Formats: sequence, structure tokens, C-alpha cells
Amino acid sequence: MRTSTGPLFAAALGAGIAAGGAAAAAERFPQLSPEQMTPAQRKVAEAIVAGPRKSLGGPFNTWLRSPELADKLQQVGEHLRFHSSVPPRLNEFAILITARAWDADYEWSAHYPLAMKAGLAPAVAADLAAGRRPAGMAADEAAVYDFVTELRATRRVGDPAFAAAKAVLGEQGVVDLIALSGYYDLVSMTLNTAQVASPPDAPKLPPRR
Repeated sequence: MRTSTGPLFAAALGAGIAAGGAAAAAERFPQLSPEQMTPAQRKVAEAIVAGPRKSLGGPFNTWLRSPELADKLQQVGEHLRFHSSVPPRLNEFAILITARAWDADYEWSAHYPLAMKAGLAPAVAADLAAGRRPAGMAADEAAVYDFVTELRATRRVGDPAFAAAKAVLGEQGVVDLIALSGYYDLVSMTLNTAQVASPPDAPKLPPRR
């Protein structure tokens, strides 16, 4: 099956396999080569590679086992990462919070550099990685942290946390933040179940104390 994205797809897939190295052998869903993919799987894989992510890293190789679901999920993920009303610094911070909550090392390794690039302070990320409520958060970061952690811990959000998040993000932003948290819960569940390893030289989450 040849498409206009074929060369880009092959290059991205090859880079992903090389980056995984020996660690990929321990993963429960072996990396699919183009030749192993069904037409439906390849169509979704090419759509992912042709989009802003340019890669089949993370949960996508696993999700390809259910290609129709993979297509819908990757579209949701693309919207939440690249088109959310939540500013990138806060978006990436919420993803790191989710990664820490699930001990999802791959997710942390992928999004820590993005959070730094978006302007999150390294000290805030270090406290989060250590399992502490970060000191020195900006007011908008504290609003996101309190909202996300309260929702995940209690399955509810109280009035103070809701009001703070709404003041920072607006109603659309609150909805986008809820969706982001749920989506990256699913990503973390997938990564941990599939035992997807982070690259050897990537930032790692320390063990919980």
C-alpha cells in the first residue's frame, strides 16, 4: 500500500524502533513493522505520523491493535495537546501530574522536556517528581494542580478548587483540563500495561518514597 506519506511514515517508524532499542523487546505489544500492519492499521499509523506528533511512540503502537479506536483516540489526543484552550505550560504541567500519579515513566520522559520548553520551572517539576506539592508554583499552576489532584484523589472537585480553575482557565478551559486528565489517565494505563520503556537517556521518575 503506497501513499503520499509513505516515505515519512517509514522514516518515523524506523526512528522509533531505533530509539526503543533493546528495551522494546520487553514490551508486551511488539513494534509493528509496516509489513505486519493491516490496511486499517497502516492508515491510522500514517495519519499519526503525518500529524504534529510525527511519531508512533508512546501508546500508539499498542492502540494500533484496535485501529478504529486508535484513530479516534489519536484525534482526541492531538486536539488536547495542540489545540486546547489551556496554555501549553499548564497543559504540560497537568500531563506531568498525571504521569506522576500513575508512575508512568515514558509519559514523564516524553513531556518533561516539553514542560520545560513551555516555561514550567524545573524546581516545580522536581517537587512533583518527588511526590510533593510543588513549592513556588505560580497562581495559575496552583489552580491546575489543586483541581487535577483533588479530582483524581476524591473523584470530585470542591467549590474552592473549581472556582480557582475557572478563574484561570474559564469554562472551556476547565472542560479541556478534565478531558486532558482523563485522556492521559488512559495513556498512562496503556503505557503501564504494555510496559513501554522510556529511552535510556530520558528524564526518569524517581521511585515513590
